[in-house]
Amino acid sequence: MIFVVTGPSGSGKSTILRCVFKDLRGVAFSVSHTTRPPRESERNGREYHFVDEAEFKRMIGRQAFVEWAVVHGHYYGTSKAEIAAKSRGADVLLDIDVQGARQVREHFREAIFIFILPPKFAELKRRLRDRGEDDPATIGLRLKNAKREIREYKDFEYVLINDRLDRAVLELEAIILGARCRTSVRRRAIRAVLDSFR
Repeated sequence: MIFVVTGPSGSGKSTILRCVFKDLRGVAFSVSHTTRPPRESERNGREYHFVDEAEFKRMIGRQAFVEWAVVHGHYYGTSKAEIAAKSRGADVLLDIDVQGARQVREHFREAIFIFILPPKFAELKRRLRDRGEDDPATIGLRLKNAKREIREYKDFEYVLINDRLDRAVLELEAIILGARCRTSVRRRAIRAVLDSFR
């Protein structure tokens, strides 16, 4: 299954996902491509595949992406190859923006879409400033975009309000575990049980 996790920059998506990956088995992170320069704490291939704009545009030309968009002035995209590689034997979690989520919905109708909201605007602003990884102009752009992005929540099946990290992590894990119990997902296991009753 594919789980699409979206929310404004600073809502806590990456932190929540890191906790989920520690707690749950059978989940894999889809590493996006970006033209954004890496932050000091980031490593190529772990948080993102960092590429230059020319390479990103070549990938667009080859139709290598399931989704891509320009966000906060940089290109971001999820490659088809990344999803194919990570989905072998695992559920795949995508951490992408609202534009990308719309495109993923077109390709993967069965994907599960989760929107993460910060508890309030002032807290979002504090988080972006406190992480100390962006200059004031970038923070301003991210806050401006957040005001537009949060209106998209209504197009998602699930909404988490990240006012307490532990609760947000549990809620996301509950969504993943619940989805694994869907009748459509468990058809083969159900058939085996039913066959044993013959």
